[in-house]
Amino acid sequence: MSNHLAIATVTAVLNKLLQEGISQDVPGAQITTQRPDAPGGNVAGARINAFLYHATPNTAWRNADIRTRRPKGDLVKHGQASLDLHYILTFYGNEQRLEPQRLMGSSIQTLVDSPLITQEMIRETVSSSTIQELEGSTLAEQVQLVKFFPSDITTEELSRVWSVFFQIPYSLSFAYQATAVVIQGRKPGKSPLPVRSRRFFTSPVRPVLTKVSTPGSLNTPITLDSHLFLQGRQLQSGQTSNQDNIKVQVQLGQARLTPQHVSKQQVEITLPTLSSAEKTQLRAGAQGIRVAHVETVSDNGNHSQDFSILSNLVPIILCPTILSAVENEPPFALDLTEIDDGVYDGQLSLRVDITVAAHQSTYLLLNDQERDTQVYVGKGERRTTDTNCLTFPLKEIRTGTYLVRVQIDGAESPLEVDSPESENPMVQRYIGPTVTIGAAI
Repeated sequence: MSNHLAIATVTAVLNKLLQEGISQDVPGAQITTQRPDAPGGNVAGARINAFLYHATPNTAWRNADIRTRRPKGDLVKHGQASLDLHYILTFYGNEQRLEPQRLMGSSIQTLVDSPLITQEMIRETVSSSTIQELEGSTLAEQVQLVKFFPSDITTEELSRVWSVFFQIPYSLSFAYQATAVVIQGRKPGKSPLPVRSRRFFTSPVRPVLTKVSTPGSLNTPITLDSHLFLQGRQLQSGQTSNQDNIKVQVQLGQARLTPQHVSKQQVEITLPTLSSAEKTQLRAGAQGIRVAHVETVSDNGNHSQDFSILSNLVPIILCPTILSAVENEPPFALDLTEIDDGVYDGQLSLRVDITVAAHQSTYLLLNDQERDTQVYVGKGERRTTDTNCLTFPLKEIRTGTYLVRVQIDGAESPLEVDSPESENPMVQRYIGPTVTIGAAI
């Protein structure tokens, strides 16, 4: 691959090739690389001006740059851009002596004899060039050799190219194309270690999950106090006495949990009875739940590896719960400053029963119990570590008693009702958790 000097190096090689060719056919002729309308472009005598007027993506190499990054943005390999360079060769000289036409024929003959830029040509050009900046060129390391060939350009297209030069009369011109220059990015890719060994794991059955439910009404939120029923087919994995190395687990998000009861058609898991290590893995928010049949395979008794047969995913929302007072402390820590009569700034801190990752978004929702239309929404402060303690800034909030809710990645903490056993929602009223700002109304 080539670095950023590749384009300039191709132009330098083209100039050197043309200069060597025309020096025999038209002695004294020169090569320039200026815009035709440049102030110094009027060089006396016979000359060829090689002007790079355009660059386009190379269609043959364009697909070689596909999938240089993983979905999360990590580089898999060096990025690259493949280009075709378009030159316009303009021929100047004594028209009576047909010098422009002789130069045109000489340049075409030169490029017919040397259509490829070889590594030797690149090294010779870089070493003999008066442009010291070309010494760092890596065009010679490019696997694809750059080739010169005439461009298929019509008279209309050629006139359009010349139209961009202000008040410059047309001179005899011919277009050439150099393909392909492959410029590589600077950032290196990350190559993973090779696979040390390969194993095949097969199972005659695959668990199928059809429904996830909890006791109670349909609208009961799923929290760390919930008991989950996972219903489906082939959930038990057909364990027998000689298959003790196969176990059934429940995968909730990134957490692997041990269920309390497993049958062929139902798996039950009680979240409050999970171990502390398993609870720590849980996160609030919308996520998938599935059943996993995990088999532990030993390698000559020295190493073991787990292989999993996974069921389909069923989406659920795991909601956080605001923790009540701990050790006679209030559930909310307030730090308020009265900025106006009955209006406060400050912050509110609380704890939830689930670990909140540093990258998860958190929001505080406050509803005034007396003024139903009074709603406050605030974004949580940025965190650098996983924690269950959240802090929210308060801005211009009025005195009153507010119902408190927390949203973590869209999963909202439930509110308490005064008649939880009633099936009639008309007799239920939200009563907590609440926080009082200033003097309660």
